[in-house]
Amino acid sequence: MTDLLFSKASRRHWLKQGAALSFAAAAPLGAWAQAQTTLVLGDQAGGLRALFEASKALEGAPFAYRWANFQGAAPLFEAQRSAAVDTAVAGDLPVLAAAVGRTPLKIVATRVGKADALGIVVQPDSPLRKVADLRGKTVIVSSARGSISQYQLYGALEEAGVRRDEVTVKFVLPTDAAAAFASKQIDAWAVFDPYYTIALQQGGRILRDGRGINTALGFITASEPSLADPAKRAAIVQFLDRLARAGEWALANPEAYAQAYSQLTRLPIESARIITARASVTGRPVSEADIAALQTVADRSARDGILPLRVDVRAITDAQLWKRPA
Repeated sequence: MTDLLFSKASRRHWLKQGAALSFAAAAPLGAWAQAQTTLVLGDQAGGLRALFEASKALEGAPFAYRWANFQGAAPLFEAQRSAAVDTAVAGDLPVLAAAVGRTPLKIVATRVGKADALGIVVQPDSPLRKVADLRGKTVIVSSARGSISQYQLYGALEEAGVRRDEVTVKFVLPTDAAAAFASKQIDAWAVFDPYYTIALQQGGRILRDGRGINTALGFITASEPSLADPAKRAAIVQFLDRLARAGEWALANPEAYAQAYSQLTRLPIESARIITARASVTGRPVSEADIAALQTVADRSARDGILPLRVDVRAITDAQLWKRPA
């Protein structure tokens, strides 16, 4: 098992760890060779694949599948934009940012996690004690413009009465930012799990987490070309059925889920237990409340300049595709 202690961390170590997360979760699973219809399932940091491998919910699936793993939402949606993946999993704001970027997608399912799965973390000996102390400082946001971490940071600044122009914001992909944080090149870092939990377990200190700011909603999106293909559309529905089954299993078997997540991502079991306990595991159909909550994020993000324009959430949602009872 890879040792991730900050006392031994280096840029090379963190990049190696990030590669382990990507490689371990990107390898194809064996069930897809004989089926005719193949789905490419987009994932972030191995989280979705870990859920399915632990629950075995994809065993015997009537469609072919393989996994494509990314360290953040921005590169994942680039892949969906170029038709390299059929489905993607991401938080609320990244889905909106992808829609603004003309990714041909539809929201087809909702996942509910916990808002303390992300936050602003600082060095253990940092003089920064409250969000107001960020005035005049630089905050690194992972992974790109339109991330859940950017939304959380801007919400925290507004809450603390700090103007956004009083803080310098830079966007860095998680593995690069993790290496810089470990070597104390970063004072404040707005980031999400699993990188957030790892940083905290290695000595980082929470300045403000996402509770009261972020919705804790995640979404599964499907590409419009995939939905237009009858065979792939049917396979996506079957995938969502199995996603719900996997979530039910994870809630009933938290330790087994954490162990499987640890083995797949090569993270310490202590980190895996925390990450899986607050991860978005349950999958359910998109509700009117979900659409309203995401529209609030869209409107606020357009107001704050996080997004260049307002997104009509209902227009990018297919709430009719999957009708499994909530």
